[in-house]
Amino acid sequence: MGEMSLGAAVVCLGAAVWMLGGPNSGARRAQLLLAGGGVAGAGPANWRQLAGELRRLRGRLRVEWWAPVVGLVLGVLGSSALPVVAGAAGVPLLREVRLAREVRRARERRGDAVIALCGSIAGEVRAGRQPGEALLRAAWDSGGLGEAQAAVLAAARFGGDVPGALALAARQPGAEGLLGLAACWRVAVDQGAGLAAGLERLEGALRSQRDQRADLRAQLAGARSTVVMLAGLPVLGLLLGAVMGADPLRVLLHTGAGLACLVVGGVLEGLGMWWARWIVRRAEAV
Repeated sequence: MGEMSLGAAVVCLGAAVWMLGGPNSGARRAQLLLAGGGVAGAGPANWRQLAGELRRLRGRLRVEWWAPVVGLVLGVLGSSALPVVAGAAGVPLLREVRLAREVRRARERRGDAVIALCGSIAGEVRAGRQPGEALLRAAWDSGGLGEAQAAVLAAARFGGDVPGALALAARQPGAEGLLGLAACWRVAVDQGAGLAAGLERLEGALRSQRDQRADLRAQLAGARSTVVMLAGLPVLGLLLGAVMGADPLRVLLHTGAGLACLVVGGVLEGLGMWWARWIVRRAEAV
């Protein structure tokens, strides 16, 4: 067991050296040293460079890779391989959470871009430009068409089916507002209705929906904070036990009763987190 702990400690040390080092690490250390006149850490410039190094380190290490790092540290402290295995198993779960968060942020950015696109087209039409020319000018500034921008602009430039191209572009996550733009475009072309007035109303409706979602997220922020706090209580209990000298890691990882409590507690913790997230998602859906 001692050899395993020593080996895990060596692996931790090697990983830390690699992450803090990396390519051209010697040049960076020399730059840090020379920037302070030969004394590392002298002057505010060195602190800024150190902060930059820490940001680069955080960029290298995605959030899911903190799970095996924490598991490795707990494995060394508790002289057990169970935390290492649990940390490795947490990587795909945390990756899924991170990707879902990135998808949600991308949807929100694209929705904001669609709102800006509608407002820009309305402004260009009010300025006296034709709808096709207005779309060409506004699309480059807002980026609301996303990956379908080339197809939509080609349809607008060469007299193609602009509403159909906009409907296809609306299939992108967060670009559902382009369906309203396509409807306004079709009505303006077929019936001669004012495109600018319709787009202004559409922009207002999209902004209202966005504000409602923002208000809902603000109201659910307290519930999310409660979930995070409850999830961190077991960690706080372990820290308190270690401060009191109870050696909770030895009890949990090397005794039968401790292993049973660890398994049952882990299952209940996971169910509680899933249930809380389910409640929040139901509230968001409504």
